Amino acid sequence: MEKTIQELLAGIRFPVYLAPMEGVTDRAFRLVCKEKGADVLISEFISSDALSREVDKSMKKMRFDERERPFGIQIFGHDEQSLVTAARMAEEAAPDFIDINWGCPVKKVVNKGAGSAILKDIPKMERLTSAVVKAVHLPVTVKTRLGWDSSDRPIVEVAERMQDVGVQAIAIHGRTRAQMYGGEADWNLIGEAKANPRLHIPVIGNGDIDSAEKALRCKEQYGVDAVMIGRAAIGNPWIFEQVKGLLNGIEVPLPSYETRVEAVLQQLRLAEAEKGERRAVLEMRTQYAGYFRGLYNFKPVRLRLMGALTIEECVDILHSYSIN
Repeated sequence: MEKTIQELLAGIRFPVYLAPMEGVTDRAFRLVCKEKGADVLISEFISSDALSREVDKSMKKMRFDERERPFGIQIFGHDEQSLVTAARMAEEAAPDFIDINWGCPVKKVVNKGAGSAILKDIPKMERLTSAVVKAVHLPVTVKTRLGWDSSDRPIVEVAERMQDVGVQAIAIHGRTRAQMYGGEADWNLIGEAKANPRLHIPVIGNGDIDSAEKALRCKEQYGVDAVMIGRAAIGNPWIFEQVKGLLNGIEVPLPSYETRVEAVLQQLRLAEAEKGERRAVLEMRTQYAGYFRGLYNFKPVRLRLMGALTIEECVDILHSYSIN
């Protein structure tokens, strides 16, 4: 019998999730974050339509390393048949749970009726989610937003209805679809969903967690069962160590330059093994700003890294920097 979400997380004092981010949370980055303390990892989101057609790129996104457990595969879509097919295919890959993305605000996803578009039709959200829950034996979780816009934020009701159809945990991003990624996340509504006496499944809070202090403040103030960290982890996998440390009353210091370089090269080599050197080097360019934030006069080095085409070049450039 498959473990429930509660059983998977048993023994973890306060779970910290790495948020699934398209084009960012590939296997290489996930493994680095896991090593630095992330408790739960989730794949980049995968189109149910593409998965049901066995599109190679989507099939590859389901691959994961045993070291990543507990691990979830996230799917998105708007059609019941393709969602069910995708969920069953994901189950065959043997993750620990399946997550449905009902929160992506990106136009090309929303225009197809997927992602956060479903928040305009809660009965459909309920029906499609129920179909996925019934189609698989693995636990099913959901990631969503507060609602469509400021006039329509039904998350308290949504969380309860997701529970009623068998969802085992819900991650709530504290913004509406209309906000996209702007403005501030509203944690008050996340707290209201958690405080609902009829809700018994874990609530994972997401949105603007950019420090260990804020993660713990959200835990204490809003009572969430876990937090999910997204953009703040890009180029900063140490945020997970910092949260874990603060939970135990220990302040984890900022990483040294040598430690940062070590993590960059680790991620590059993991990505190279999966995608090839050129793609690994090109994709790493988006993370240098985070990895080396705050270092004196690092910009010239970063600009050189942006032009590098091989890992060897990256090594030489990184070793050319002097912190003095």
